[in-house]
Amino acid sequence: MTLKFDNRYARLGDKFSVPLMPDPLPDPELVIVNKDALEEIGLDNISNQDLIEFFSGNRIPAGSEPLAMVYSGHQFGGYSPQLGDGRGLLIGQVISKSGSLVDLHLKGAGKTPFSRMGDGRAVLRSCIREFLASEALHHLGIPTTRALGVSTSVEPVRRETIEKASMLMRYSESHIRFGSFEYFFYTEQHNELKELCDYTIENHFPEAENAENKYDALLLLAAEKTASLIAQWQAFGFAHGVMNTDNMSIIGQTFDYGPYGFMEQYDPYYICNHSDDRGRYAFNRQPLIGHWNVQALAQALSPLTSKNVVKGALDTYQDRFLNRYHALMIEKLGLTENGPDDKALYDDLLDLMEGYGVDYTLFFRALSNFQSDDTMSSFTMSRSCADAFEPWLKRYKNRLLMEKSDDVKRKKSMRRVNPKYILRNYLAQIAIQQSEIGYHNDLHTLYNVLKRPYDEQPEYDDYAKEPPEWGRNLQISCSS
Repeated sequence: MTLKFDNRYARLGDKFSVPLMPDPLPDPELVIVNKDALEEIGLDNISNQDLIEFFSGNRIPAGSEPLAMVYSGHQFGGYSPQLGDGRGLLIGQVISKSGSLVDLHLKGAGKTPFSRMGDGRAVLRSCIREFLASEALHHLGIPTTRALGVSTSVEPVRRETIEKASMLMRYSESHIRFGSFEYFFYTEQHNELKELCDYTIENHFPEAENAENKYDALLLLAAEKTASLIAQWQAFGFAHGVMNTDNMSIIGQTFDYGPYGFMEQYDPYYICNHSDDRGRYAFNRQPLIGHWNVQALAQALSPLTSKNVVKGALDTYQDRFLNRYHALMIEKLGLTENGPDDKALYDDLLDLMEGYGVDYTLFFRALSNFQSDDTMSSFTMSRSCADAFEPWLKRYKNRLLMEKSDDVKRKKSMRRVNPKYILRNYLAQIAIQQSEIGYHNDLHTLYNVLKRPYDEQPEYDDYAKEPPEWGRNLQISCSS
């Protein structure tokens, strides 16, 4: 196994991490592999046996320097002074074929000094859920960490029931979190805070180097990337579930998948995490929580930044979110020009969708079929609420006429931004249940469908349908 390691984070020293080898899984089995990503990082010629050993912690490549990263964070609004990698290790950083620096992170790798009362393991269902979600979001075009593969074993671990210890190998340009900066701020290690900021700027935000105050620039860039990410979550109906500051990536990627969910029937108050009984991380609160988290990051960087930069960061976040979300919603409607009433057009549509329980993804996909001479009676959605939608469709038709929209071109452009296939929780649940008894075909099929979310794939139409009654409004546990 030949990988080109360049372990820059490890060189920051023992204030930032603890060197540690993974606790390997016994008798490991390979569940699923992301072959496209293997090629990207230079593992495309590796044998299945070597992959099994690597993804289960049984083989550590030469040149790697496994470590557990230290960080803290605000969890459900309260500050936790020390968290850190409690069940995952940064195995090392490699240079990809494109020349970029990539973190390889093994989740479920055993106990670390930050495990607290945990056993340091992941279970198969959580590994599968993260594998599927990270790849689903990637192929939708939403920034995210990615998954390389999942392994499982005969080792038992206790959660709500006895489950199989498993591991997920994921990769990203960075595993630095908002909480990484908070740790050094609240422990008053300001020299180390500066070191971490310098490392982050050098490796992830080189455009900040020439700014009058590069730490101001780092904060503003992080605010902008976070806002853009959350705008995409909102436009695609994705709920993260646990937007704690230790789950927020400094480079604006979707990070640390737990009880996430794609919204099905449009519900702005959608809560995907059954532990979130107060709805702090409900779907419609994600933009506000992103704003709150940027403020927490600004506080953590305050020893290095200008006095007035906090307001600038929060304004940057708000402006970027509103502009990005508006642009995405206009695209979803197939509009190419900005009109004065466009926000009201999609706001009123969302109100209708909420009132009548319309499936968010299916409606926008079906809307691409709308012809400028259509009425609701010929539109292929929501027959039972046709009268209610008719006035809105008249407004939409007039808006299309205003910019002389071409039906054929509009349909093509709308299908590039409105997916037919999303990762519905019930589909993930079926795949997990089959994999837990040793049958991985459903998982592999679902993964391949999600790699082409905008294509018709008529042979997989069933994967695009609304969930059966038992699969509606599933809430997922944080436990993994």
